[in-house]
Amino acid sequence: MKTVVKIEPAIPQMPVRKKVAAYARVSMETERLNHSLSAQISHYSELIQKHSDWQYVGVYADDGISGTGTSKRDEFRRMVEDCEVGKIDIIITKSISRFARNTVDLLNTVRHLKDLGISVRFEKEQIDSLSDDGELMLTLLASFAQEESRSISDNVKWGTIKRFQKGIPNGQMRVFGYEWIDDRLTIIPEEAEIVRFMYREYMKGASRIEIGRILNEKGLYTRQGKEWVDSNVKVVLTNITYTGNMLFQKEYVEDPITKRRKKNRGELPQFYVEDTHEAIIPMDEFQNVQTEFKRRRDLGPLGNKSLNLTAFSTKITCGICGKHYRRSGKRNTAGEVYYIWTCLTKSQKGASACGSKNIPEKMLQKVAAEAMGLTEFDDVAFSEQVEEIYMVSADTLQFRFYDGREVTTTWESTARTDCWTLERRRLWGDLHKRKETNPNKYIYNEFTGFIRCGQCGSNYRCQSKVMKDGTRARTWHCTGPAGICDKVSIRDETMKALVTDVLALDSFDEAVMDNQLEYTAVLGNNVTFHFRDGHEVTKSFKKKRQGTKWTEERREKQTQAIRASWTDERRAAASERMREIRSEKKWPKP
Repeated sequence: MKTVVKIEPAIPQMPVRKKVAAYARVSMETERLNHSLSAQISHYSELIQKHSDWQYVGVYADDGISGTGTSKRDEFRRMVEDCEVGKIDIIITKSISRFARNTVDLLNTVRHLKDLGISVRFEKEQIDSLSDDGELMLTLLASFAQEESRSISDNVKWGTIKRFQKGIPNGQMRVFGYEWIDDRLTIIPEEAEIVRFMYREYMKGASRIEIGRILNEKGLYTRQGKEWVDSNVKVVLTNITYTGNMLFQKEYVEDPITKRRKKNRGELPQFYVEDTHEAIIPMDEFQNVQTEFKRRRDLGPLGNKSLNLTAFSTKITCGICGKHYRRSGKRNTAGEVYYIWTCLTKSQKGASACGSKNIPEKMLQKVAAEAMGLTEFDDVAFSEQVEEIYMVSADTLQFRFYDGREVTTTWESTARTDCWTLERRRLWGDLHKRKETNPNKYIYNEFTGFIRCGQCGSNYRCQSKVMKDGTRARTWHCTGPAGICDKVSIRDETMKALVTDVLALDSFDEAVMDNQLEYTAVLGNNVTFHFRDGHEVTKSFKKKRQGTKWTEERREKQTQAIRASWTDERRAAASERMREIRSEKKWPKP
């Protein structure tokens, strides 16, 4: 039999269309360049859609943004993100300078897209980034584009200098207290009064921080509605524009690629133009403020009276990192504030950055008085005599006097004994008695600080033990001294039952107990509940059965029997056994 093979007609495969997008950019916001951007978008839209094997994705366009960086080019970054998720296969752009003027940014982006298999085609240079010589040509041409950007920047700077020489500002800068009207700075009366207030207060001795605080408390904020802080107050107090004159080129762009601005400290010429607008601050008052600035700067922290400074400020030097010590206040449990001095590095970065030792202020005063030969510390004498305290080591101080003398002394911290007064000890104990104020709440239970002895007034303490059936039983005992009271104990479950009964609850509820009851007093077999509203209720309970109390004769007999059984041999055997236990458990020797 003949074999018949049926040949099916081949189904033509449709070619996969490439997803194509375009990138366009202009660097200045002008009507002419906006028209250029529109023309670029229209051109690329038509170009992509003419190709039957291309799928139009769109045109990404940045308007009025420089090509020297990518951080501010939102559309550029959105295009790269779309490439990363597979939305684009080919990118078309007019030229290398349109894509990027920064060689590093250009090559990094092109290489990243190349790793993703995405082609970037530059029309003007006729370069495809996926071609063999594409990256070499891009490197060369991108360098030219970057240098062209530098050349343009130099031309702009040259034009700016020419305007400065003619007394024309480079744009209309924003100055608090003024507004621009017809290309001239005009005073805003309300803001000008704030400027005058700053200058007056500063010359009266107020710090920049204090001036800002006063204005904020009055509800007077910056033009942007922000609070006044040290930095923006400083800008007002150092701006010569308030004298009716202008100083051009106070700052300059250090690098046209990074756009980094730098304060002009003589690297470039400055241009001073007089009588350009109406003054808010007279020149002599402005100069006085600048002189006061320098005086306070030379004094360092001592020139700022808003800081909490003492005679020791700026005079204690760390022997490890060389930084000064700073003062910090601590509040103990008695509410008292005590001060310690800490190395600035250690305070800001931790002990791992500087292992210097803190020193209490009282100890510092004591040691300083001894070094100066005084019976007690004197702030004025210290400021006049001592130039520096150098922390030689953790417990050694070197006092360096203005007259050239040096006194080295040691100190030992007594902070714990000094601050652990009887009053603080009492307050600390009171805090621990109640569960709501005890710092270790998680190990305390419902009746902590709640049960008191009706005979001696001491608090009850809980003791627990595991019963034969595995359950844990808790019993509350008086903590008063032996021989003063009868030491009546009460079981935990008994107290819970009494609380439930006196509050008429279905079951014990700690929250309700804390809300209604202040404390309970146990006396004999009675428990008196003291309510927070002032009334009292007494309930009786069945005391735990007590054993027969020993007579003195029986106690003495038992004592003698124990002593007789404790022979020298038994004592030696017990000692040897304890040594073995300590050795096995690695206990420290007594």
